[in-house]
Amino acid sequence: MTELQLSQLSGPQNYSLVETTIGQAFDATVEQFPQRLALVVKHQNIRWTYRQYQTQVDKLATGLLALGIKPGDRVGIWAPNCVEWCLSQFATAKIGAIMVCINPAYRVYELEYALNKVQCKTIISADSFKSSNYLEMLQELAPELAQHQPEADRLRSEKLPHLHSVVRMGAIKTAGMLNFPELCESGGAAEQEQLAQLATSQSCNDIINIQFTSGTTGKPKGASLSHRNILNNGKIVGDGMQLTEQDRLCIPVPLYHCFGMVMGNLACITHGSAAIFPAEAFEPVATLQTVAEEKCTALHGVPTMFIAQLDHPEFNQYDLSSLRTGIMAGAPCPEEVMKKVIGTMHMQDVLIAYGQTELSPVNHMTAIDDPIEKRVASVGKPGPRLEVKIADEQGQPIAIGSKGEICTRGYSVMQGYWDEPERSAETIDPEGWLHSGDLGIMDSEGYVQVVGRLKDMIIRGGENIYPREVEEFLYTHPAIQDVQVFGVNDTKFGEQVCAWVQLKSQQSITAEQLRDFCRSKITHFKVPKYIRFVEEFPMTVTGKIQKFKMREVMESEQVKEAVK
Repeated sequence: MTELQLSQLSGPQNYSLVETTIGQAFDATVEQFPQRLALVVKHQNIRWTYRQYQTQVDKLATGLLALGIKPGDRVGIWAPNCVEWCLSQFATAKIGAIMVCINPAYRVYELEYALNKVQCKTIISADSFKSSNYLEMLQELAPELAQHQPEADRLRSEKLPHLHSVVRMGAIKTAGMLNFPELCESGGAAEQEQLAQLATSQSCNDIINIQFTSGTTGKPKGASLSHRNILNNGKIVGDGMQLTEQDRLCIPVPLYHCFGMVMGNLACITHGSAAIFPAEAFEPVATLQTVAEEKCTALHGVPTMFIAQLDHPEFNQYDLSSLRTGIMAGAPCPEEVMKKVIGTMHMQDVLIAYGQTELSPVNHMTAIDDPIEKRVASVGKPGPRLEVKIADEQGQPIAIGSKGEICTRGYSVMQGYWDEPERSAETIDPEGWLHSGDLGIMDSEGYVQVVGRLKDMIIRGGENIYPREVEEFLYTHPAIQDVQVFGVNDTKFGEQVCAWVQLKSQQSITAEQLRDFCRSKITHFKVPKYIRFVEEFPMTVTGKIQKFKMREVMESEQVKEAVK
């Protein structure tokens, strides 16, 4: 390959994209592999072949049609990982309804915002999860449910004016709500005929999913994704792992996010593989046990999940020798962790993937034959039928080895943010380039390294400091397991460097010792002024680190100190 001079590269262009809907792709796989294992949900004792899976999906699809859901209507799904989530994903796709993924961690204010933002007509909800009682929150927002007769009329709620009905999972009756099992049995011959007609009347370019950005800053935006966006992305991720109908993919990552529903479910159904869910949410032991019992060949996770499994005292009790591949994404992976994943967990073909919700979500991925240094120091190369550039402030590609914004153009770019044309135009320029807000560096072979966020850059006394650069250095200290670096306000310098540090078990070090370690090796202004040792970092459900919360903690303490 000719060495690149400018930071712009297209992925393979001879790749044939799938030009069908998700429902059509699902049914085609069922016909090809009707008796192969399709879905295992360990905590619900579910074990279905593809034909059994299809039967249950179609029952829910006809039930939704009987409820009055039409193509283009928004249907919310609010639950941890469960069989009902999987059924909802494919049933809504089959009838052309737009599934709206509601973050399982949302509270009342966020739920109200999301449902009203996209005008959800129906929400399918679990009863509770961890400290969240979903049904109580819905009742708080819509007290009218107490008097509502769901079989007779639509819901009329003052705070949720667009919501017609609430479907609760489980068999327990709740006033004003329909039950999921009953909904699945409510479709008849007319709805079955309607379902058959809808199978051929949809376009693969129709919006089929709204994913709210994680909301680490400002109000969440609803990324609008089409069949073509996410079906192809799931297939390409599966291709990268070389999935076949023999594979069993363990999915401990959340379904409400693209990692679970696209890189998990859609990667499986495009290859005839089995999707295997160990628990409602990530649990190290449940994941290890499931991999061993089900002889999983692939495992997804963010680095913190892999670290939690590797460091668990019961790790050696589980036979993981069936593992071969999987995706690690969501955050950079320390080299020591990658070596353990490949060696101790037998995942010699583990891949690193990078992207964002607005890109359905993957735009970069390593290959199974990439050397370990590429899998640690980069996020790979642009995927098929995608074009990537590292751009300057004017949007022009910059020289190889220079820092700039990662921009992507191609099939996976979202349709836009739901009902927000201005914010869409801020993210997707007139030439179709999606601006990520991430800073990257492309090498002469086209591998990209993510070095931080545009807005994360620390400016201390006029010096530009990239947090990722400081983090990479701090990772070299033998006592450090993980570290996050960010800027905090400073009256003299504008900003100062702050580091939150997780130490390895049975390791200890003082803040001053860590600064001494830095002083002889990195420029003085990059040495963290503030160091805090922590057990965990604030993060989203998907494992995305929320540095803004760390910054708020540190700056609130600065204010308290100033008042004393």
